[in-house]
Amino acid sequence: MQFDWGNPYPTIRMPVMGRNIVSTSHPYAAQAGLKVLHAGGNAIDAAIAAAAALMVVEPVSNGLGSDCFAIVWDGKELHGLNSSGVAPQAWSPQYYEKKYGLDGNGMANRPKRGWDVVTVPGAIAGWDALLNRFGSKPLGDLLQPAIEIAEQGYALPPILAHKWAAGVVDLKDQPGFAQTFMPGGRAPKTGELFHFPGAVKTLRHLVKNGLKDFYTGEIAAAIVAYSNQHGGSMSLADLQSYQPEWVGTIAQKVLGRDGKTYQVHEIPPNGQGIGALIALGILENFDLASLPVDGIASQHLQIEAMKLAFADVYQYVADARSMAVTPAQMLDPSYLAARAKLIDMKKSTHFSHGMPESGGTVYLSVADAQGRMVSFIQSNYMGFGSGVVVPEWGISMQNRGFGFSMDPKSRNVVAGGKRPFHTIIPAFLMREENGIQVPQMSFGVMGGDMQPQGHVQTVLRMLKYGQQPQAACDAPRWKVNHDFTLDVEQNLSANTIDGLKNQGHILKKIDDPYMDFGSGQFIWRLSDQLSGGYVAASDSRRDGLAAAY
Repeated sequence: MQFDWGNPYPTIRMPVMGRNIVSTSHPYAAQAGLKVLHAGGNAIDAAIAAAAALMVVEPVSNGLGSDCFAIVWDGKELHGLNSSGVAPQAWSPQYYEKKYGLDGNGMANRPKRGWDVVTVPGAIAGWDALLNRFGSKPLGDLLQPAIEIAEQGYALPPILAHKWAAGVVDLKDQPGFAQTFMPGGRAPKTGELFHFPGAVKTLRHLVKNGLKDFYTGEIAAAIVAYSNQHGGSMSLADLQSYQPEWVGTIAQKVLGRDGKTYQVHEIPPNGQGIGALIALGILENFDLASLPVDGIASQHLQIEAMKLAFADVYQYVADARSMAVTPAQMLDPSYLAARAKLIDMKKSTHFSHGMPESGGTVYLSVADAQGRMVSFIQSNYMGFGSGVVVPEWGISMQNRGFGFSMDPKSRNVVAGGKRPFHTIIPAFLMREENGIQVPQMSFGVMGGDMQPQGHVQTVLRMLKYGQQPQAACDAPRWKVNHDFTLDVEQNLSANTIDGLKNQGHILKKIDDPYMDFGSGQFIWRLSDQLSGGYVAASDSRRDGLAAAY
């Protein structure tokens, strides 16, 4: 791909090149991963070191009680890991009805925060699976940077401080929250030092006793005891029986402007990555590259394709064992071509789902000089997740259980041992060269349902328009909401914004200056020769860093 190395968008970032690169949403985490690479570790080792550091420096977005997913190119083949948690065995619609009653539609109410939305945390088990299969360094070497940061403290950057303060309002009364995240009785302010002694204790304990202790040992016992104390249903059996799954990937072909065929890879459901693939498959039925990159027609087409994708995602995606249709059916080229015909080039449409033929998040990317590449994401879902923090251990729990449906007819209905609909999705790009698939880019864009939309927008800017990764990352974004209204970043051209309004797109007024249009990290391989190295981008919407040598 011959990129245009210019950047037409306002930015504080430049593309970073090197033979070893770590790109994350916080400089400390990028340096933690780079430190491991310098010491002879591989990309997988560095990804775990960076992930552990992110749990310390971005607790609003992830923590020791998070879930994770990963796509790994080990130098020979691609692997996909699903380490999202499952519901406690006690959960069912009847469980919630008994505790919270029924809503106006006769469905069980469920909380947004607290113990009754905490599924089994999968992140630590995911680290264990990655290290057992690909790791080369002792666990202590990988967790030491995070331990040092947590012990010595770090000054809060502005965006993190803003989101931290916003979370305190709703979460201050959740078990363990104020004790952990409100030193002095309030949220720490920009520039103030935050120490995380609970994380120090847990990480050191894991180094000494192994990552499995989180699910079978003293840490597991502490989690269950705290759940029991505060009315939760997490049991020791729930933790002990949990296993992450190697699930492979699903993919969609995209023809690049260079005439080469690329494949965008995502983790299969229960995640929403298939939404990005559906939208890309629909857009392959149009000559997108012939339209101005930031013009009305190009943006309208992408928005409409994303709406079509979400209509199917929200209807069909659930735990893979419960889905009525398969990913292959949802991605069938003839089905996507038929969906593409529903797009009206002149106006916005509110789409319903189709009928296929039967048959708070952090993201990081790492690549090393030996050709290994890792696309890794972990999250506690909403800001600070459930708000529950296991005292003394600093384990902040996600609230992924809120992703279940209470409708008994839904494929995503809550049930013990089941994974909920999940938003976090790592991604990977392969390129076809002489009939062989070769690695091209590890990438991701964090931020709730912005994630598949961010994948689509950035990938198309690179593959269809030749924008270099940092420019594609910095470019203005839009976001389709659940009600199919639209949010747009204000640096999108006024002419395009007016054009979208005239086509019937309903734009919401955005009052929050930190409105989440996602935050991406991208590492693009510059050559099929290992000596060619990589170029990386880190999103200017966050405090991140791409660090290389």
